Amino acid sequence: MDRMRRIDHDDRIGHTDRPDRIGHTDRPDRMDRLGGAAAGWAAGPVWVAGVDVGGTGVRVALARLDGDGGGPAVVARTDIAAATRTGPGGIDARALLDTLLPACGRLLAETGAPAVRTLAVGATGMVALGRDLAARLPGPLARITGAERLVLASDAVCAYAGALGARPGVVVAAGTGMIALGTDLATGWRRADGWGHLLGDCGGGAWIGRAALDAALRAHDGRDGGSAPLLARVTDRFGPPAGLPAVFQGSDRAALLASIAPDVGEAAAADPVAAGILARAAAEIAGTAAAVASAVTRPDSDSGPGSGADSGPGSGADSGPGSGGGPGADPGAGPRIALTGRLFELAGLRAAVADRLTDAVPGVRLRPAEGDPLLGALRLAAADGGPPWPTGAPWLQVIRCR
Repeated sequence: MDRMRRIDHDDRIGHTDRPDRIGHTDRPDRMDRLGGAAAGWAAGPVWVAGVDVGGTGVRVALARLDGDGGGPAVVARTDIAAATRTGPGGIDARALLDTLLPACGRLLAETGAPAVRTLAVGATGMVALGRDLAARLPGPLARITGAERLVLASDAVCAYAGALGARPGVVVAAGTGMIALGTDLATGWRRADGWGHLLGDCGGGAWIGRAALDAALRAHDGRDGGSAPLLARVTDRFGPPAGLPAVFQGSDRAALLASIAPDVGEAAAADPVAAGILARAAAEIAGTAAAVASAVTRPDSDSGPGSGADSGPGSGADSGPGSGGGPGADPGAGPRIALTGRLFELAGLRAAVADRLTDAVPGVRLRPAEGDPLLGALRLAAADGGPPWPTGAPWLQVIRCR
């Protein structure tokens, strides 16, 4: 089921609030909007759309560009809670289109927007397995939205654009997985980890869950390093230990592992083993961020419309304790690093990562994320996928639809 809401024209997306659930299940007939797009630009505002494709759902937002430098003004959005179908080639393009086409059609019909200039899609797995999406999405999406351009981006790039806007720096995105992505806006993207739960994602939700299972089974066996509290929580969640091998055989095992992470966070206050898992996770995350920060640090200037300059309410300005900013601070002293993703809701994890980064990265400017990956997709669409962000496959591709 998808969740849709109409948003006041002056509302700016950029936070992780969730709309109320509304039961829209109708699917509009496909319509070819290409013929009216040019007339729409001349007669009214410019429209863009952003899509955030995650492992457990798809979010779509339609926004208007008012030309005031304030960023895309979201008019309507829909959230579709359903597992994203994947295969050997990554996200199933046909299944994704079956979700996106009716959602985009409904948003355009609801708002009366004639067409969108650019549609940006951020998807997990785009870097390694995005060829099918690049080949199959442009035509159908252009026909229903009138888009002149389709921007295809890694979910990490959308997380970056949502968190830091058009500034150089590093963004750590941590949920089920974990990746650090950085750029100086001049020489491309630098990435560390994000290799998936079997090869890496160290410190991410699945990694924490795997460590918790190890501690639980050690307690069950009577081996050193076990945690009776974690064993109790794992048993409550999944049943007796003898059944665990069968539970984790499916393609959703990464999400299942990550579902244990909140239990670790809750147990950490009284269980030293759980606390140790979170401490190791913080060390892994900070080390990954530091590796990227060392490669992208350069002096910069925060200015220009839509750049997310370091000023004004809600801008996440470089000031305050631990930010490395404030009066007399050197704006080029060290890299900005933003932490984003639901994993940082675990008690104490964000602070532990921040403490380690302060020690590991000289002059680091820690700052809150301005918004989420859906905001990032809209920012990419508003810029037509181009500068200031570095473009080029596999991180950020711009495909002309007509």
